[in-house]
Amino acid sequence: MLNQAVPLAPNLYSPNALVPLVLYGWVPIVFLMFMFLPPRRAVIFAFLGAWMFLPMAGFSLPLIPDYTKMTATCVGVLLGAMIFDMPRVAVFRPKLWDLPMLFWCFAPLPASISNQLGVYDGLSESLLQVITWGLPYLIGRIYFSDMKSIRVLAIGIVAGGLVYVPFCLWESRMSPQLHHTLYGFHQHQFLQSIRLGGFRPIVFMQHGLMVATWMAAASLVAVWLWICGSVKRIWGVPMPLLIVVLLFTTVLCRSVGATILLISGLASLFMVRSLKSPIPVLCIIVSVPIYIAFRAPNIWTGRSLENLADTLTNPRAAQSLRWRFQNERILAAKAMQRPIFGWGGWGRSRVKDEFGHQAIHAADGLWIITFGRTGVVGLFLLMAMILSPVFLLLLRYPSAIWATPALGPSSALVMLLCLYIVDCLPNAMVNPIYMLASGGLIGTMTTQSRTVETTARRVARPPIRVGRTARP
Repeated sequence: MLNQAVPLAPNLYSPNALVPLVLYGWVPIVFLMFMFLPPRRAVIFAFLGAWMFLPMAGFSLPLIPDYTKMTATCVGVLLGAMIFDMPRVAVFRPKLWDLPMLFWCFAPLPASISNQLGVYDGLSESLLQVITWGLPYLIGRIYFSDMKSIRVLAIGIVAGGLVYVPFCLWESRMSPQLHHTLYGFHQHQFLQSIRLGGFRPIVFMQHGLMVATWMAAASLVAVWLWICGSVKRIWGVPMPLLIVVLLFTTVLCRSVGATILLISGLASLFMVRSLKSPIPVLCIIVSVPIYIAFRAPNIWTGRSLENLADTLTNPRAAQSLRWRFQNERILAAKAMQRPIFGWGGWGRSRVKDEFGHQAIHAADGLWIITFGRTGVVGLFLLMAMILSPVFLLLLRYPSAIWATPALGPSSALVMLLCLYIVDCLPNAMVNPIYMLASGGLIGTMTTQSRTVETTARRVARPPIRVGRTARP
Protein backbone atom coordinates (compact mmCIF):
# COMPACT_ATOMS: atom_id res chain seq x y z
CA MET A 1 0.00 0.00 0.00
CA LEU A 2 1.08 3.53 -0.70
CA ASN A 3 1.25 4.79 2.87
CA GLN A 4 2.18 1.61 4.70
CA ALA A 5 5.79 1.11 5.74
CA VAL A 6 7.16 -2.31 4.88
CA PRO A 7 10.18 -3.56 6.88
CA LEU A 8 12.96 -4.71 4.56
CA ALA A 9 13.83 -7.78 6.64
CA PRO A 10 12.00 -10.43 8.70
CA ASN A 11 10.59 -8.91 11.90
CA LEU A 12 8.07 -9.49 14.64
CA TYR A 13 6.81 -5.96 15.15
CA SER A 14 5.05 -3.23 13.20
CA PRO A 15 6.83 0.04 12.33
CA ASN A 16 5.69 3.02 14.35
CA ALA A 17 4.73 6.53 13.21
CA LEU A 18 8.33 7.75 13.38
CA VAL A 19 9.27 5.65 10.32
CA PRO A 20 7.29 7.60 7.69
CA LEU A 21 8.09 10.84 9.47
CA VAL A 22 11.86 10.46 9.16
CA LEU A 23 11.81 8.83 5.71
CA TYR A 24 9.53 11.39 4.10
CA GLY A 25 11.20 14.19 6.04
CA TRP A 26 14.73 13.23 5.03
CA VAL A 27 14.62 15.02 1.65
CA PRO A 28 13.78 18.41 3.25
CA ILE A 29 16.50 17.75 5.84
CA VAL A 30 19.00 17.17 3.02
CA PHE A 31 17.93 20.48 1.50
CA LEU A 32 18.63 22.20 4.82
CA MET A 33 22.09 20.61 4.86
CA PHE A 34 22.82 22.15 1.45
CA MET A 35 21.55 25.51 2.68
CA PHE A 36 23.70 25.70 5.83
CA LEU A 37 26.73 23.50 5.09
CA PRO A 38 29.38 23.44 2.35
CA PRO A 39 27.98 21.23 -0.43
CA ARG A 40 30.60 18.49 -0.13
CA ARG A 41 30.11 18.25 3.61
CA ALA A 42 26.33 18.19 3.10
CA VAL A 43 26.72 15.18 0.79
CA ILE A 44 28.81 13.29 3.36
CA PHE A 45 26.44 14.12 6.21
CA ALA A 46 23.40 13.10 4.14
CA PHE A 47 24.77 9.70 3.10
CA LEU A 48 26.33 8.81 6.43
CA GLY A 49 23.34 10.03 8.41
CA ALA A 50 20.88 8.01 6.33
CA TRP A 51 23.05 4.91 6.09
CA MET A 52 23.78 4.75 9.80
CA PHE A 53 20.58 6.03 11.46
CA LEU A 54 17.45 5.90 9.28
CA PRO A 55 15.12 2.86 9.57
CA MET A 56 15.39 -0.30 7.49
CA ALA A 57 11.94 0.15 5.97
CA GLY A 58 10.41 1.19 2.69
CA PHE A 59 7.18 2.43 1.11
CA SER A 60 5.69 0.81 -1.96
CA LEU A 61 5.03 3.50 -4.57
CA PRO A 62 3.37 3.07 -7.99
CA LEU A 63 5.57 2.82 -11.09
CA ILE A 64 8.84 3.44 -9.23
CA PRO A 65 11.04 1.38 -6.85
CA ASP A 66 10.31 1.30 -3.13
CA TYR A 67 10.98 4.52 -1.27
CA THR A 68 13.76 3.67 1.22
CA LYS A 69 16.38 5.62 3.12
CA MET A 70 18.81 5.34 0.23
CA THR A 71 16.18 6.36 -2.32
CA ALA A 72 15.42 9.44 -0.21
CA THR A 73 19.11 10.24 0.17
CA CYS A 74 20.11 9.83 -3.47
CA VAL A 75 17.14 11.78 -4.79
CA GLY A 76 17.46 14.42 -2.06
CA VAL A 77 21.19 14.96 -2.65
CA LEU A 78 20.80 15.12 -6.42
CA LEU A 79 17.95 17.63 -6.19
CA GLY A 80 19.83 19.61 -3.54
CA ALA A 81 22.90 19.77 -5.76
CA MET A 82 20.83 20.94 -8.74
CA ILE A 83 19.07 23.59 -6.68
CA PHE A 84 21.87 24.89 -4.45
CA ASP A 85 25.06 23.92 -6.32
CA MET A 86 24.14 23.86 -10.00
CA PRO A 87 27.51 25.20 -11.30
CA ARG A 88 29.29 22.14 -9.94
CA VAL A 89 26.72 19.81 -11.51
CA ALA A 90 26.92 21.65 -14.84
CA VAL A 91 30.66 21.09 -15.25
CA PHE A 92 30.36 17.31 -14.87
CA ARG A 93 31.38 15.42 -17.98
CA PRO A 94 31.12 11.62 -18.34
CA LYS A 95 34.22 9.70 -19.34
CA LEU A 96 35.03 6.36 -20.90
CA TRP A 97 35.66 4.78 -17.50
CA ASP A 98 32.04 5.52 -16.54
CA LEU A 99 30.77 2.94 -19.04
CA PRO A 100 31.01 -0.08 -16.68
CA MET A 101 28.59 1.60 -14.27
CA LEU A 102 26.28 2.64 -17.11
CA PHE A 103 26.16 -0.88 -18.54
CA TRP A 104 25.69 -2.39 -15.08
CA CYS A 105 22.68 -0.17 -14.40
CA PHE A 106 20.99 -1.46 -17.54
CA ALA A 107 22.06 -5.11 -17.21
CA PRO A 108 18.47 -6.19 -16.31
CA LEU A 109 17.20 -5.02 -19.70
CA PRO A 110 18.67 -7.79 -21.91
CA ALA A 111 17.84 -10.32 -19.19
CA SER A 112 14.20 -9.25 -19.27
CA ILE A 113 13.98 -9.23 -23.06
CA SER A 114 15.64 -12.64 -23.45
CA ASN A 115 13.08 -14.12 -21.01
CA GLN A 116 10.09 -12.54 -22.82
CA LEU A 117 9.32 -10.36 -19.80
CA GLY A 118 9.22 -7.22 -21.92
CA VAL A 119 11.08 -3.94 -22.20
CA TYR A 120 8.97 -2.24 -19.52
CA ASP A 121 9.93 -4.85 -16.92
CA GLY A 122 13.60 -4.52 -17.85
CA LEU A 123 13.48 -0.74 -17.59
CA SER A 124 11.78 -0.98 -14.19
CA GLU A 125 14.57 -3.22 -12.90
CA SER A 126 17.13 -0.90 -14.46
CA LEU A 127 15.61 2.07 -12.65
CA LEU A 128 16.16 0.24 -9.36
CA GLN A 129 19.79 -0.36 -10.37
CA VAL A 130 20.20 3.33 -11.20
CA ILE A 131 18.91 4.43 -7.80
CA THR A 132 20.81 1.78 -5.85
CA TRP A 133 24.15 1.98 -7.66
CA GLY A 134 24.17 4.68 -10.31
CA LEU A 135 23.09 7.75 -8.34
CA PRO A 136 25.62 7.32 -5.48
CA TYR A 137 28.31 6.78 -8.13
CA LEU A 138 27.23 9.91 -10.03
CA ILE A 139 27.21 11.99 -6.85
CA GLY A 140 30.69 10.69 -6.06
CA ARG A 141 31.85 11.71 -9.54
CA ILE A 142 30.49 15.21 -9.03
CA TYR A 143 31.73 15.89 -5.49
CA PHE A 144 34.82 13.76 -4.84
CA SER A 145 36.82 13.86 -8.07
CA ASP A 146 40.14 15.18 -6.77
CA MET A 147 42.76 14.13 -4.24
CA LYS A 148 41.64 16.66 -1.64
CA SER A 149 37.99 15.59 -1.71
CA ILE A 150 38.95 11.90 -1.66
CA ARG A 151 40.83 12.62 1.56
CA VAL A 152 37.71 14.32 2.95
CA LEU A 153 35.59 11.29 2.06
CA ALA A 154 38.11 8.92 3.67
CA ILE A 155 38.05 10.99 6.86
CA GLY A 156 34.24 10.92 6.70
CA ILE A 157 34.27 7.11 6.65
CA VAL A 158 36.55 7.03 9.69
CA ALA A 159 34.36 9.59 11.46
CA GLY A 160 31.27 7.52 10.64
CA GLY A 161 32.88 4.49 12.24
CA LEU A 162 33.79 6.49 15.34
CA VAL A 163 30.23 7.79 15.67
CA TYR A 164 28.98 4.19 15.61
CA VAL A 165 31.37 3.04 18.36
CA PRO A 166 29.15 3.82 21.40
CA PHE A 167 26.08 2.30 19.72
CA CYS A 168 28.00 -0.87 18.84
CA LEU A 169 29.41 -1.17 22.35
CA TRP A 170 25.99 -0.70 23.93
CA GLU A 171 24.31 -3.32 21.74
CA SER A 172 27.22 -5.69 22.15
CA ARG A 173 26.52 -5.67 25.87
CA MET A 174 22.74 -5.14 26.02
CA SER A 175 21.64 -6.88 22.74
CA PRO A 176 20.43 -5.25 19.47
CA GLN A 177 17.46 -3.17 20.60
CA LEU A 178 18.07 0.38 19.34
CA HIS A 179 16.22 -0.01 16.04
CA HIS A 180 13.28 -1.72 17.74
CA THR A 181 13.17 0.89 20.51
CA LEU A 182 13.20 3.82 18.11
CA TYR A 183 11.30 2.49 15.10
CA GLY A 184 9.19 -0.34 16.53
CA PHE A 185 10.61 -3.44 14.82
CA HIS A 186 13.74 -5.55 14.48
CA GLN A 187 15.55 -5.44 11.13
CA HIS A 188 16.47 -9.11 11.21
CA GLN A 189 16.00 -12.32 13.13
CA PHE A 190 17.18 -11.76 16.67
CA LEU A 191 18.75 -15.21 17.04
CA GLN A 192 21.32 -14.35 14.34
CA SER A 193 22.72 -11.64 16.60
CA ILE A 194 23.79 -14.12 19.31
CA ARG A 195 27.46 -14.93 18.71
CA LEU A 196 30.54 -15.97 20.68
CA GLY A 197 29.01 -15.61 24.12
CA GLY A 198 27.56 -12.16 23.46
CA PHE A 199 25.58 -10.11 20.96
CA ARG A 200 26.44 -8.95 17.46
CA PRO A 201 25.37 -5.27 17.16
CA ILE A 202 23.00 -4.33 14.36
CA VAL A 203 22.27 -0.70 15.36
CA PHE A 204 20.29 0.79 12.42
CA MET A 205 21.60 -1.36 9.58
CA GLN A 206 20.17 -4.43 7.89
CA HIS A 207 22.27 -7.07 9.63
CA GLY A 208 25.07 -7.49 12.13
CA LEU A 209 27.41 -8.53 9.31
CA MET A 210 26.83 -5.18 7.65
CA VAL A 211 27.75 -3.32 10.85
CA ALA A 212 30.88 -5.45 11.33
CA THR A 213 31.99 -4.84 7.74
CA TRP A 214 31.38 -1.11 8.15
CA MET A 215 33.49 -0.96 11.31
CA ALA A 216 36.21 -3.01 9.63
CA ALA A 217 36.20 -0.57 6.69
CA ALA A 218 36.51 2.44 9.00
CA SER A 219 39.35 0.71 10.88
CA LEU A 220 41.26 -0.09 7.69
CA VAL A 221 40.98 3.45 6.37
CA ALA A 222 42.02 4.92 9.73
CA VAL A 223 45.10 2.72 9.99
CA TRP A 224 46.24 3.46 6.45
CA LEU A 225 45.64 7.21 6.69
CA TRP A 226 47.83 7.26 9.79
CA ILE A 227 50.55 5.05 8.30
CA CYS A 228 50.71 7.21 5.17
CA GLY A 229 50.83 10.43 7.18
CA SER A 230 47.68 11.70 5.46
CA VAL A 231 45.84 12.34 8.74
CA LYS A 232 47.37 12.69 12.20
CA ARG A 233 44.33 13.76 14.23
CA ILE A 234 40.56 13.71 13.98
CA TRP A 235 38.57 16.01 16.26
CA GLY A 236 41.87 16.84 17.96
CA VAL A 237 42.40 13.22 19.06
CA PRO A 238 45.59 11.44 17.90
CA MET A 239 44.98 8.77 15.31
CA PRO A 240 46.62 5.88 17.26
CA LEU A 241 44.04 6.24 20.04
CA LEU A 242 41.16 6.34 17.58
CA ILE A 243 42.54 3.30 15.75
CA VAL A 244 42.65 1.26 18.96
CA VAL A 245 39.01 2.17 19.67
CA LEU A 246 37.91 1.22 16.14
CA LEU A 247 39.80 -2.07 16.13
CA PHE A 248 38.43 -3.01 19.56
CA THR A 249 34.88 -2.27 18.44
CA THR A 250 35.35 -4.23 15.21
CA VAL A 251 36.38 -7.31 17.20
CA LEU A 252 33.33 -6.89 19.47
CA CYS A 253 31.09 -6.98 16.39
CA ARG A 254 31.81 -10.73 16.48
CA SER A 255 32.09 -11.36 12.76
CA VAL A 256 34.81 -13.74 11.65
CA GLY A 257 34.38 -12.71 8.02
CA ALA A 258 34.73 -8.97 8.67
CA THR A 259 37.81 -9.56 10.82
CA ILE A 260 39.40 -11.68 8.09
CA LEU A 261 38.68 -8.97 5.52
CA LEU A 262 40.24 -6.32 7.75
CA ILE A 263 43.40 -8.37 8.35
CA SER A 264 43.67 -9.29 4.66
CA GLY A 265 43.25 -5.68 3.53
CA LEU A 266 45.82 -4.28 5.94
CA ALA A 267 48.27 -7.10 5.19
CA SER A 268 47.92 -6.45 1.45
CA LEU A 269 48.52 -2.71 1.83
CA PHE A 270 51.57 -3.25 4.02
CA MET A 271 52.94 -5.82 1.57
CA VAL A 272 52.45 -3.39 -1.32
CA ARG A 273 54.29 -0.77 0.69
CA SER A 274 57.24 -3.02 1.58
CA LEU A 275 57.53 -4.92 -1.72
CA LYS A 276 56.67 -1.92 -3.89
CA SER A 277 54.61 -4.32 -5.98
CA PRO A 278 50.85 -4.54 -6.63
CA ILE A 279 50.90 -8.35 -6.59
CA PRO A 280 48.95 -8.63 -3.26
CA VAL A 281 46.12 -6.53 -4.72
CA LEU A 282 46.15 -8.55 -7.92
CA CYS A 283 45.84 -11.74 -5.88
CA ILE A 284 42.69 -10.42 -4.21
CA ILE A 285 41.18 -9.40 -7.55
CA VAL A 286 41.99 -12.68 -9.29
CA SER A 287 40.60 -14.78 -6.43
CA VAL A 288 37.03 -13.61 -7.13
CA PRO A 289 36.65 -14.79 -10.78
CA ILE A 290 38.54 -17.98 -9.92
CA TYR A 291 36.07 -18.72 -7.12
CA ILE A 292 33.10 -18.04 -9.40
CA ALA A 293 34.56 -20.11 -12.25
CA PHE A 294 34.89 -23.15 -9.97
CA ARG A 295 31.67 -22.68 -7.99
CA ALA A 296 29.21 -21.91 -10.79
CA PRO A 297 29.62 -25.31 -12.55
CA ASN A 298 30.19 -26.98 -9.14
CA ILE A 299 33.74 -28.03 -10.03
CA TRP A 300 34.69 -27.18 -6.46
CA THR A 301 32.01 -28.17 -3.96
CA GLY A 302 33.46 -26.19 -1.04
CA ARG A 303 33.41 -29.15 1.33
CA SER A 304 37.12 -28.85 2.06
CA LEU A 305 36.56 -25.31 3.31
CA GLU A 306 33.56 -26.49 5.33
CA ASN A 307 35.75 -29.09 7.06
CA LEU A 308 38.39 -26.44 7.75
CA ALA A 309 35.73 -24.17 9.28
CA ASP A 310 34.63 -27.03 11.53
CA THR A 311 38.18 -27.23 12.85
CA LEU A 312 39.08 -23.55 13.17
CA THR A 313 35.82 -21.77 14.05
CA ASN A 314 32.85 -22.22 16.32
CA PRO A 315 30.04 -24.62 15.30
CA ARG A 316 27.57 -21.84 14.45
CA ALA A 317 29.99 -20.13 12.06
CA ALA A 318 30.81 -23.47 10.42
CA GLN A 319 27.11 -24.25 10.03
CA SER A 320 26.53 -20.83 8.47
CA LEU A 321 29.25 -21.47 5.90
CA ARG A 322 27.87 -24.93 5.13
CA TRP A 323 24.38 -23.46 4.65
CA ARG A 324 25.69 -20.81 2.25
CA PHE A 325 27.55 -23.35 0.14
CA GLN A 326 24.53 -25.63 0.00
CA ASN A 327 22.32 -22.78 -1.23
CA GLU A 328 24.95 -21.71 -3.75
CA ARG A 329 25.01 -25.19 -5.28
CA ILE A 330 21.22 -25.17 -5.69
CA LEU A 331 21.11 -21.68 -7.20
CA ALA A 332 24.13 -22.21 -9.45
CA ALA A 333 22.57 -25.33 -10.95
CA LYS A 334 19.46 -23.30 -11.83
CA ALA A 335 21.51 -20.35 -13.16
CA MET A 336 23.58 -22.62 -15.44
CA GLN A 337 20.37 -23.39 -17.35
CA ARG A 338 20.42 -19.78 -18.64
CA PRO A 339 24.08 -18.80 -18.28
CA ILE A 340 24.32 -15.82 -20.65
CA PHE A 341 21.60 -13.33 -19.64
CA GLY A 342 20.09 -15.16 -16.67
CA TRP A 343 16.46 -15.68 -15.72
CA GLY A 344 15.44 -12.05 -15.25
CA GLY A 345 13.32 -10.78 -12.37
CA TRP A 346 10.20 -11.96 -10.54
CA GLY A 347 12.11 -14.64 -8.67
CA ARG A 348 12.53 -16.79 -11.78
CA SER A 349 16.11 -17.67 -10.77
CA ARG A 350 14.92 -19.18 -7.47
CA VAL A 351 14.35 -22.91 -6.95
CA LYS A 352 10.91 -23.55 -5.46
CA ASP A 353 9.18 -26.49 -3.84
CA GLU A 354 7.07 -29.06 -5.69
CA PHE A 355 4.05 -26.78 -5.55
CA GLY A 356 5.97 -23.85 -7.02
CA HIS A 357 5.13 -21.52 -4.14
CA GLN A 358 8.04 -21.31 -1.70
CA ALA A 359 11.79 -21.17 -2.37
CA ILE A 360 13.71 -24.11 -0.93
CA HIS A 361 16.87 -22.08 -0.38
CA ALA A 362 18.20 -18.69 0.70
CA ALA A 363 20.11 -16.42 -1.68
CA ASP A 364 22.95 -14.82 0.29
CA GLY A 365 25.82 -13.91 -2.04
CA LEU A 366 25.51 -11.00 -4.45
CA TRP A 367 27.43 -12.95 -7.09
CA ILE A 368 24.97 -15.85 -7.17
CA ILE A 369 21.97 -13.50 -7.14
CA THR A 370 23.45 -11.55 -10.05
CA PHE A 371 24.37 -14.73 -11.91
CA GLY A 372 20.86 -16.07 -11.58
CA ARG A 373 19.12 -12.88 -12.63
CA THR A 374 21.46 -11.44 -15.30
CA GLY A 375 23.83 -14.29 -16.14
CA VAL A 376 27.49 -14.12 -17.02
CA VAL A 377 26.93 -10.72 -18.62
CA GLY A 378 25.67 -9.26 -15.37
CA LEU A 379 28.46 -10.91 -13.37
CA PHE A 380 31.11 -9.41 -15.64
CA LEU A 381 29.53 -5.96 -15.42
CA LEU A 382 29.26 -6.20 -11.63
CA MET A 383 32.97 -6.95 -11.27
CA ALA A 384 33.97 -4.38 -13.89
CA MET A 385 31.88 -1.71 -12.17
CA ILE A 386 33.35 -2.32 -8.71
CA LEU A 387 36.94 -2.90 -9.83
CA SER A 388 37.30 -0.08 -12.39
CA PRO A 389 38.96 2.26 -9.82
CA VAL A 390 41.33 -0.56 -8.85
CA PHE A 391 42.44 -1.05 -12.44
CA LEU A 392 42.89 2.71 -12.83
CA LEU A 393 45.11 2.91 -9.76
CA LEU A 394 47.21 0.03 -11.07
CA LEU A 395 47.54 1.69 -14.46
CA ARG A 396 48.12 5.28 -13.38
CA TYR A 397 50.35 5.12 -10.32
CA PRO A 398 53.29 2.87 -9.38
CA SER A 399 52.76 0.95 -6.17
CA ALA A 400 55.83 2.65 -4.70
CA ILE A 401 53.77 5.81 -4.06
CA TRP A 402 50.58 4.21 -2.77
CA ALA A 403 51.67 4.94 0.79
CA THR A 404 52.46 8.63 0.23
CA PRO A 405 50.31 11.26 1.97
CA ALA A 406 48.83 12.39 -1.37
CA LEU A 407 47.80 8.94 -2.60
CA GLY A 408 47.19 7.22 0.74
CA PRO A 409 43.43 8.02 0.93
CA SER A 410 42.91 6.79 -2.64
CA SER A 411 44.77 3.53 -2.06
CA ALA A 412 42.76 2.95 1.15
CA LEU A 413 39.44 3.39 -0.67
CA VAL A 414 40.63 1.20 -3.54
CA MET A 415 41.41 -1.53 -1.04
CA LEU A 416 37.88 -1.18 0.36
CA LEU A 417 36.52 -1.87 -3.12
CA CYS A 418 38.75 -4.95 -3.43
CA LEU A 419 37.47 -6.27 -0.12
CA TYR A 420 33.90 -5.40 -1.07
CA ILE A 421 34.01 -7.56 -4.21
CA VAL A 422 35.30 -10.40 -2.03
CA ASP A 423 32.48 -9.80 0.48
CA CYS A 424 29.99 -10.03 -2.41
CA LEU A 425 30.78 -13.76 -2.62
CA PRO A 426 29.10 -14.73 0.69
CA ASN A 427 26.93 -11.63 1.24
CA ALA A 428 24.64 -9.29 -0.71
CA MET A 429 24.90 -6.05 1.24
CA VAL A 430 24.87 -2.95 -0.91
CA ASN A 431 26.76 -0.05 0.64
CA PRO A 432 26.22 3.32 -1.12
CA ILE A 433 29.33 4.78 0.53
CA TYR A 434 31.46 2.43 -1.57
CA MET A 435 29.76 3.74 -4.70
CA LEU A 436 30.46 7.31 -3.61
CA ALA A 437 34.11 6.31 -3.29
CA SER A 438 34.06 4.50 -6.63
CA GLY A 439 32.73 7.51 -8.49
CA GLY A 440 35.16 9.85 -6.77
CA LEU A 441 38.14 7.58 -7.51
CA ILE A 442 37.20 7.32 -11.20
CA GLY A 443 37.01 11.11 -11.44
CA THR A 444 40.24 11.61 -9.49
CA MET A 445 42.35 9.13 -11.42
CA THR A 446 41.12 10.22 -14.83
CA THR A 447 42.05 13.83 -14.05
CA GLN A 448 45.66 14.94 -14.15
CA SER A 449 47.18 15.60 -10.74
CA ARG A 450 50.54 17.29 -11.11
CA THR A 451 51.64 16.69 -7.53
CA VAL A 452 50.98 12.97 -7.63
CA GLU A 453 52.33 12.55 -11.16
CA THR A 454 55.55 14.35 -10.22
CA THR A 455 55.97 12.15 -7.16
CA ALA A 456 55.37 9.08 -9.28
CA ARG A 457 58.10 10.04 -11.72
CA ARG A 458 60.57 10.75 -8.94
CA VAL A 459 59.92 7.40 -7.28
CA ALA A 460 60.04 5.51 -10.55
CA ARG A 461 63.29 7.19 -11.63
CA PRO A 462 65.27 8.52 -8.66
CA PRO A 463 67.47 11.56 -9.40
CA ILE A 464 71.11 10.85 -10.23
CA ARG A 465 73.39 12.10 -7.47
CA VAL A 466 76.52 13.84 -8.71
CA GLY A 467 79.46 14.03 -6.36
CA ARG A 468 83.20 13.60 -6.15
CA THR A 469 84.56 10.29 -7.29
CA ALA A 470 87.29 8.65 -5.33
CA ARG A 471 90.76 8.84 -6.84
CA PRO A 472 92.39 5.53 -7.72
